[in-house]
Amino acid sequence: MSAASQARRLKGADELEIVAFERGHFTSFSACGIPYWVGGDVTDRDELIARTAEEHRARDIDLRLRTEVMEIDVAGGRVRARDVESGDEYWTPYDKLVIATGARPIRPDMPGADAPGVHGVQTLDDGQALIDTLTRTRGRRAVVVGAGYIGVEMAEALINRGYEVTVVNRGSEPMSTLDADMGRLVHEAMEGLGITMVNDAEVTKILTGEDGRVRAVATEDAEYPADVVVLGIGVRPETTLARAAGLPLGDHGGLLTDLAMRVRGHENIWAGGDCVEVLDLVSGRERHIALGTHANKHGQVIGTNAADGYATFPGVVGTAVSKVCDLEIARTGLREKDARRAGLQYVTATIESTSRAGYYPNASTMTVKMLAERRTGRLLGVQIVGREGAGKRVDIAAVALTAGMTVEQMTSLDLGYAPPFSPVWDPVLVAARRAAKALNAGTS
Repeated sequence: MSAASQARRLKGADELEIVAFERGHFTSFSACGIPYWVGGDVTDRDELIARTAEEHRARDIDLRLRTEVMEIDVAGGRVRARDVESGDEYWTPYDKLVIATGARPIRPDMPGADAPGVHGVQTLDDGQALIDTLTRTRGRRAVVVGAGYIGVEMAEALINRGYEVTVVNRGSEPMSTLDADMGRLVHEAMEGLGITMVNDAEVTKILTGEDGRVRAVATEDAEYPADVVVLGIGVRPETTLARAAGLPLGDHGGLLTDLAMRVRGHENIWAGGDCVEVLDLVSGRERHIALGTHANKHGQVIGTNAADGYATFPGVVGTAVSKVCDLEIARTGLREKDARRAGLQYVTATIESTSRAGYYPNASTMTVKMLAERRTGRLLGVQIVGREGAGKRVDIAAVALTAGMTVEQMTSLDLGYAPPFSPVWDPVLVAARRAAKALNAGTS
């Protein structure tokens, strides 16, 4: 809908007819906000809706809710759609096609995965179904499967609702988007919040009671009682239609596009959001990163180009922030294993510092880890774990990565300072100094 809205800004209804198909009940909503709605920080579902269907239609966008596209006929320039309520199917021709099918949650193929009380969280309907279950359920035991962004955010939401929470994670530490040493800090903080962490554990089945509802989550070694289960295993690009239509897909299953977000080899087809792969500006490789920030930018670029303008999306550096209760978690650029996979040699530096001057009230600690390329000194990645004031500091590193700065250059950045906001040397700059020293010493 970002693409549709941008195209409409540039061309009126007499110049460009826009038809949008949406399988669900809502459009233009913040999926990222669902955990905070479930947890009670956001009190009303409608607060997550940026623009209603009626608002889109008022701008001459023919938005068809509860309509699922079943087939793309590239040669014929048309799509086959089905009305979800009636089952009626029909073909609609196009001159220009935008594919924004998003990503689908990974749902394990195991006994009990579809039992009542087991929930995925992707749409507003999913969020409402989970809230309804939490309201009706008498027991107060919850198991979250997976410890990525969704997993830790849902763990917080359930803690806020008064549940006893167990997180079952197949990795060695939570947050696989971090290196294991930084993930360990998240692990320790989550346990300090009363969350039971079970790492290196693969869920094998979900057990149900006589009433058919979930009663426990089982691994090879143990069972964990559950009155509700939330799946936070991750997502994959939803490219079923694109694959069937013969459109090009990358190694991660996402659509491949050029800088204008045009599907490679197809002049009048664009794609964006969670169904595409994007260029990692640090490693030079294609990645799949499902984030609303990227999707919205993709939409702006696509809408401009579909309306005969010109815009490009150059790529990403992989910046993301999250939190679990008062713990802030941030990363940008490459992890150690990403750097090794890309064939880069690197040094690391890890420091502990504070969010404010040490003598200023309520200064909180944070840990910053930095990777720099050996020989060139180019910044490769930064990870930050800490309390208030930690997460958004990653933006300093995101800008430095985008600019291709070295850690030595970063040490001279003129950042804002006052005791309530930062020590004299900001923690990110302290890490840059340590990384520069490691480079000069020739050690990691």
